[in-house]
Amino acid sequence: MGDAMRAETIRFTGHGGDSVEGYLAQPLDAQSAGAVVVIHHMPGYDEGTKEITRKLAAHGYLALCPNLYSREAVDISPAEAAAAVRSAGGVPDERLVGDVDGARRRLLELPSSNGKVATIGFCSGGRQSFLAACSMQLDAAVDCYGAFVVSAPPEGMPLKIRPVVDRAKDLSCPLLGLFGAEDQHPSPHEVAALAEACDAHGKKREFHTFDGAGHAFFATDRPNYRPEAAVEGWKIILDFFARHLDGS
Repeated sequence: MGDAMRAETIRFTGHGGDSVEGYLAQPLDAQSAGAVVVIHHMPGYDEGTKEITRKLAAHGYLALCPNLYSREAVDISPAEAAAAVRSAGGVPDERLVGDVDGARRRLLELPSSNGKVATIGFCSGGRQSFLAACSMQLDAAVDCYGAFVVSAPPEGMPLKIRPVVDRAKDLSCPLLGLFGAEDQHPSPHEVAALAEACDAHGKKREFHTFDGAGHAFFATDRPNYRPEAAVEGWKIILDFFARHLDGS
């Protein structure tokens, strides 16, 4: 497999029939490929998330990152859009599910799609990846340190979201979780509670916790970056996708 790819900004139909911006990356030599919806972190639809989208394409996957802040990002920067969404309470869960489903459907329309789709999300996107996997049929889902799956946001935080651990019974696919032992959102206790909920409903899950790592340890442009954990984490993610997305 070569590493030639095309990456571009597109529009697709999301929640409520809205036109949503997205960043699509796809290998040029793929004849049959699995697909991944990349759900960005709370800081938004930024260069780091686009780099992740291209990385997945370089490994042979169709990858689409929806700009969850498209509706708020008119004539303002990604950082300003993220601040506006955060102050308004975050992306409503119903809208998130609709936008991810729209991205899923757009990926399935690509000529080289093999019919399999996963989600991967970081920070708030980790929670949203889990929620998507409990709301639609997927072939795999990855939760990278998703906050507030088990517990509500602390008092004083503007987010108006609720825990979604009760949705574990609806999980439609194998779930991979990657967490930092020093993280507080989610804490190791919350990770254990999510594992227990999945196990109680007989859901397939694979969780890894990295010592010496806290929140956002994959983020190469932030002080939280932990190279050893990130390198090992990517090996685990790519192996997980190979097992669940490759083949027709």
